[in-house]
Amino acid sequence: MDVILLERVAKLGQMGEVVSVKDGYARNFLLPQKKALRANEVNLAAFEQQKAQLEARNLETRKEAESLAEKLDGQQFVIIRSASDSGALYGSVSTRDAADAATEAGFSLDRKQVVLSRPIKELGLHTVHVKLHPEVEVDIALNVARSPEEAELQASGKSIQDLAAEEEAAAEFEIAELFDDIGAAQMDEDDEGAAPAAEDDAAEKDED
Repeated sequence: MDVILLERVAKLGQMGEVVSVKDGYARNFLLPQKKALRANEVNLAAFEQQKAQLEARNLETRKEAESLAEKLDGQQFVIIRSASDSGALYGSVSTRDAADAATEAGFSLDRKQVVLSRPIKELGLHTVHVKLHPEVEVDIALNVARSPEEAELQASGKSIQDLAAEEEAAAEFEIAELFDDIGAAQMDEDDEGAAPAAEDDAAEKDED
């Protein structure tokens, strides 16, 4: 099907171009989303009449998107989720979760603007693509953690594996200290037992 693009569409073309696409793509996405019109004489004539207005509207929305992009680009948002010790989430983080986290932080973001190649299913820092406008895109980071404290550590550059290794090392250190204390206590008991024996030997020598 031939369609007239009403805005820039990635991998297809710019506003006003007539392109050929699969019928299903046109019917299910481009036409209902008002990103394109069927290419026929009536629509071509209507587009030419509205072209200036469409371009002005596109310019205005692009400026708004660029303004938001300056503030949003590179921002990091914390999402708290339950997960196993290995870092696997009990569930997943979706485009809605990303949009909600940004909105709670004061940014107006819709889930349809968030691009995820696949759902996030593990703890850590994840880069997420955001399309604010057909011509304006930015990246944000989602800090998925089990607690705010864990999120802070991840933000400092530590992975869930690093945190697990540190916890294991701390546990081993505590066990080692415990054994050292037990050993020291045992030595003290041995010393206390040896002292009376030495006194008895000295007394026997005095009697002789």
